Amino acid sequence: MNIGLIAHDTKKKLMQNFCIAYRGILGKHELFATGTTGRLVEEVTNLNIHKFLAGHLGGSQQLASQIEHNEMDMVIFLRDPLTPKTHEPNVNDVVRLCDIYNIPLATNLATAELLIKALERGDLEWREMYR
Repeated sequence: MNIGLIAHDTKKKLMQNFCIAYRGILGKHELFATGTTGRLVEEVTNLNIHKFLAGHLGGSQQLASQIEHNEMDMVIFLRDPLTPKTHEPNVNDVVRLCDIYNIPLATNLATAELLIKALERGDLEWREMYR
């Protein structure tokens, strides 16, 4: 499955720790991330991650395009709702597109853990029918 990873600056360390904890599961799938998040996760996990541009340079839009073309099966977007970003409309596009195209989306650690455990159990195999 194709998994998208995005993290606001204040959540990047949390994303690194999440990916360390679930490296065994994530390593069985294709990973895509905005540039800085992907680089930081790769550094601590040695997972192979396809990196888009940095989010504020168009990486969020590149990931959104993957969603629109049904090339993303799940997105983990650890966002910081308390610190508005200048490029917030771009990242909100990812959330909106996940809703439109029925892509499982986690925006916090609790939901990310639920999705990753569901992925491990095979609960997301229904996504294969959409391809």
